[in-house]
Amino acid sequence: MIRTLIIEDEPAIRKEIEWLLQKETQFNLIGFATSVAESLVLIRATKPELILMDIQLTDGTAFDILDQLDEIPFRIIFITAYNHFAVKAIKFGALDYLLKPLDDAEFKSALSKIITEDENHLAQQKQQISILKSQSSHGESDLDSRIVLHTLEFLQVLQLREIIYCQSEGGYTNFFLTEGRRIMISKPLKFYDELLPEKWFLRPHQSYLVNVLYVDKFLKSGTIVLKDKTEIPVSGRRKDYILQHINHIE
Repeated sequence: MIRTLIIEDEPAIRKEIEWLLQKETQFNLIGFATSVAESLVLIRATKPELILMDIQLTDGTAFDILDQLDEIPFRIIFITAYNHFAVKAIKFGALDYLLKPLDDAEFKSALSKIITEDENHLAQQKQQISILKSQSSHGESDLDSRIVLHTLEFLQVLQLREIIYCQSEGGYTNFFLTEGRRIMISKPLKFYDELLPEKWFLRPHQSYLVNVLYVDKFLKSGTIVLKDKTEIPVSGRRKDYILQHINHIE
């Protein structure tokens, strides 16, 4: 049985989580808290293996809790009302999260992943949380920001400046990186178009996302040429947008 805590200050949501958790026989609810202060006492007293953690609490945030713990020897699934920036920060760290209102199937899927994870996941989570907190405190990403790419075999931590361009391949995205590296991720390009900062990443075509750091020239015939001579097509309806964006590169 996986010892589980709920940290949630909305009574209705907390009751819903309890109800959903009771359906899962491999999880044992050992308590709940509604504030940062109460959470710290409960975590230290009960030593949970999993915490379902709301991000915004009455007296602070989930990050205030994590900052005050010497170690984080438990798995976390964040729970949040849709807040574009909070969700974006979580996605940068490739961390598990659930949106309010909770969806039964998504809740069950998130718990199933906890059961099947290997022993290396806690070490990976520590790095992911570091990226999450960095995103949350610094706002809009710059090229030195880090992102976690989650493949089937490993978690790849990158700085945004290491991404040259992304290419869609069905429901997958190929990342072409510096030093000739390439990684395929099982998420569509649209996911990264919404995630990566528009200041640095252009969408010249439905199949491509390009880091402006590596743009060498724009051919008005409808092609972006990168510094490594890669040619990226520009769709007709995106030409004006590309010209405007390139003219305002800092």
